[in-house]
Amino acid sequence: MERKHLLTTKELTRSEIEAVLDRAAEIEAEGLHGASRDFLLGLMFFEPSTRTRLSFEAAAKRLGGDVVDLGALEASSVEKGETLADSVRVLEGYADALVLRHPREGAARMATEFIDIPLINGGDGAGHHPSQTLLDLYTIRKHVGLDGLSIGILGDLKYGRTVHSLAAALTNFDVTQHFISPESLRLPRDVRFDLHETGASVKEHTEMDDVIPLLDVLYVTRIQRERFPDENEYRAVAGEYSIDASTLEAAKDDLIVLHPLPRVDEIDPAIDDSPRAKYFEQSHNGVPVRMALLDLLLGGEDR
Repeated sequence: MERKHLLTTKELTRSEIEAVLDRAAEIEAEGLHGASRDFLLGLMFFEPSTRTRLSFEAAAKRLGGDVVDLGALEASSVEKGETLADSVRVLEGYADALVLRHPREGAARMATEFIDIPLINGGDGAGHHPSQTLLDLYTIRKHVGLDGLSIGILGDLKYGRTVHSLAAALTNFDVTQHFISPESLRLPRDVRFDLHETGASVKEHTEMDDVIPLLDVLYVTRIQRERFPDENEYRAVAGEYSIDASTLEAAKDDLIVLHPLPRVDEIDPAIDDSPRAKYFEQSHNGVPVRMALLDLLLGGEDR
């Protein structure tokens, strides 16, 4: 990867995406043992996280590095009013690279103005989550390839940063993207504009029954309750879609179902053991993909 930071998937080329996925496949084939490296990864999570935080920590340690963690905000100087700019400057002095999650869209890009080490956007509000997209693409590629596909993206398309990142990355491939959501949660105008500008094949729907038979991949997302400015607005759409065995009866035999997790009630746990369900494998793929990402951002074989 010929870049210093990973902020959005809009900036990634197909060759850069494939470089990460290819390296992840090598690492997985090696049993999650990459080249031994001497580095410290700084974790700065201003919002809750399970998979992103732990898989980056696991990735760093499996590469031979270690982590320093800002930890709970109430136990840090953030509680005293320290600015994000000052916090990243401080962590830069302790680490070789940073992963930042922040509730404000654009926070990761702003943070890079104050540091000289690589920074990975671990999620910025309703903006982007590029490392999640890379593991999504890795999972899709393993099962159905990355070209000639119809991919359905279902749920909260307005506030879902995983959706925005995935939609942008998929413009590098020969796919049709079907976006399925309530009218109030359709893709933001700027995301739709960007997709149009790339010439992407995009279709929008409010009902999923007619779309399911067309799909090779169904990417399900939860309604982002914490992003809604009004609780009543959330309640109006909560539980709008739910995937269960009957939903998938009309699907192709080789359809795969993905979800960035956590889920609430949008996927029935009864289908977890179905061969279609790949969301826990998807989560596990976060380790080799983030190992590959760290390896490449920190210098690959030259480090």
